[in-house]
Amino acid sequence: MTTHRFRVGQKVQLSSHRSRMAAVGTYQVVRQLPDSAGELSYRIKSSREAHERVAKESELEKA
Repeated sequence: MTTHRFRVGQKVQLSSHRSRMAAVGTYQVVRQLPDSAGELSYRIKSSREAHERVAKESELEKA
């Protein structure tokens, strides 16, 4: 069983190859999501945006 690399409440950053439409800066992990297509995902939230985003684990790095 694969375990999540990031925990709820942890600060993360989107890696540079992510969409330019995303807010710059740190995000907070809101929820860990189950494995989808072989990769774990997360719901993340930036204080600069009103909505949450879904990001794959490979798109995130520790802030």
